[in-house]
Amino acid sequence: MNIVIRQATAADAVLIAEFNALMAKETEDLELDRERLRKGTKALSADPSKGIYYIAEADGTMAGQLMITYEWSDWRNATFWWIQSVYVLPAYRKHGIFRTLYRFVESLARSRGDVCGLRLYVDQSNTRAQQTYAALGMKPSHYQIMDMDIELR
Repeated sequence: MNIVIRQATAADAVLIAEFNALMAKETEDLELDRERLRKGTKALSADPSKGIYYIAEADGTMAGQLMITYEWSDWRNATFWWIQSVYVLPAYRKHGIFRTLYRFVESLARSRGDVCGLRLYVDQSNTRAQQTYAALGMKPSHYQIMDMDIELR
């Protein structure tokens, strides 16, 4: 299988939104508002300051994705890259799609000189994903994620 990683384009936004909807359903049993999701994906595609998507193509088929967003660290005078919106089509799992995406992003981050680390959050019950991330060199942080949703209008 030939895996190619590329930066997503605006033309990928509809399929990225669909992958995000599939991921939310699979991992959290959530039905996302598809129109809001499409708008959010297009907004990121139009504004690189929000983040960037990378696509994994396997033999020419879009097989997986991940998104990078940014967190400025005043402690380090550098940026953390947050890995989000990870999804690999079921038929392409266990074929190195995510590993290839991750290694691509890791290499890119290391080459820049202004990225101080990679971070992601993972559901506490998703042990399979945690094992995958650990195998790639990630480790649990001493921080716990806390959040509060604010209803959008």
